[in-house]
Amino acid sequence: MRRWMPPLFAVLMLSIVCAAVPGAAAEAPAASAGARDYLAEAAAAFTPENRSYSDTRVFLMLAGPLYGILAGLLLMFTGLSARFRDIAHGLGHRLYVRVLVYFTLYSTTLFVLSLPLAWFEEFALEHQYGLSNQTLLGWAGDSVKSLVFSIFAVGVVPLLALAWARVQASPRGWWRWIALGTLPVTLAAVVLQPVVFDPMFNKFTPLRDAELRGQIISLAARAGIPGRNVYEVDMSSKTKKINAYVSGFGASQRIVLWDTALRSLKRDEILFVMGHEMGHYVLHHIWKYVALVSLGAFAGFWLCARIAEWWLAAFGPRWGVTSVSDLAAMPVLLLSLTMVTLLAMPGLNWVSCLIEHESDIYALELTHDNDAGARAFLQLAKDNRSNPEPAEWVRILLYDHPPLGDRIRFALEYRPWEKGEPNRFYHPRPANLAAR
Repeated sequence: MRRWMPPLFAVLMLSIVCAAVPGAAAEAPAASAGARDYLAEAAAAFTPENRSYSDTRVFLMLAGPLYGILAGLLLMFTGLSARFRDIAHGLGHRLYVRVLVYFTLYSTTLFVLSLPLAWFEEFALEHQYGLSNQTLLGWAGDSVKSLVFSIFAVGVVPLLALAWARVQASPRGWWRWIALGTLPVTLAAVVLQPVVFDPMFNKFTPLRDAELRGQIISLAARAGIPGRNVYEVDMSSKTKKINAYVSGFGASQRIVLWDTALRSLKRDEILFVMGHEMGHYVLHHIWKYVALVSLGAFAGFWLCARIAEWWLAAFGPRWGVTSVSDLAAMPVLLLSLTMVTLLAMPGLNWVSCLIEHESDIYALELTHDNDAGARAFLQLAKDNRSNPEPAEWVRILLYDHPPLGDRIRFALEYRPWEKGEPNRFYHPRPANLAAR
């Protein structure tokens, strides 16, 4: 599953703010041998070339936020942010117009400053290691589309104007109002993502394989899930990696399979992946994460406010910015929020890994197909050039999913039904027992 929760405050301030029959107990030694084979195959697939790719990705994941902080400081120390504020004030007297002008200038400048790193991370690196099918023109088009969307998306500028009105009305207590607004905005983003945001960049169609769709619906029925929308997306036009995810809730909820996954994974592997995604639904992971983000917003924005105050006290006169309510202080809030996010990342990753592990357990209990689960994780490691056994510090700082080596190992070892032990998460309803 990909990151199905939008980053904290990403919408509100848009940069301020992812069936085999179980064997008998006597077959346990064979399962252990299989685990060794799968893990050895995953290790063998992690060639020096793949390690080079993985190490570069780790560097970029660490460098990206730092690059964003430096870009924000550059706007402040060069006086560009103050200049953008002056232009915005000169073009309009209403706060909405000023926010629109400033945010357009700010976003465009940040886009240009970030373009070299984005080009290397999203295009050059992926082509260097044979993971991308996207043309340079296609990548550039998506990048510009993202910029335009970030500025003119429905509700973005009004939300920014509303947020800045609260900042101006309460320069020291603004963070409380922004934190309160996190819940409704996050809920709106989750609802709109699959039906408004995602289709802007890819083509989504109902799963065309009627037989597979029927098997997925049957699996969902066993999980006690009403008929859900299952879609495939044309990611093969851009990448050779494989993925699947669940997004939205209520009427907008859908399970999405990349077409690369449909081509690369076997039928039983796909069903296991679907069982994992169903686990997110049954275990209410989206709701739990929304609640966590909303509650954490109060601590996060309080700390963001304190960091921003420190920056302004230390450098405000030099920047020509004396208050957080000044539009020119937007980059200060951005880099402060980035710093808070970096501090919170190990905790957020721990929660995300726990959620993903619970869904792995649910899929195993639903399907009893340990081998298919292990093979699916192995294929993910191969096709995505993933490190199955990353260093502990890398896992803690950067991994929002358990390492694939751990997932392969667990998939082959977790068999409580063979010991007569109860399931942890999947509890079939009486009407579904016959289907087991």
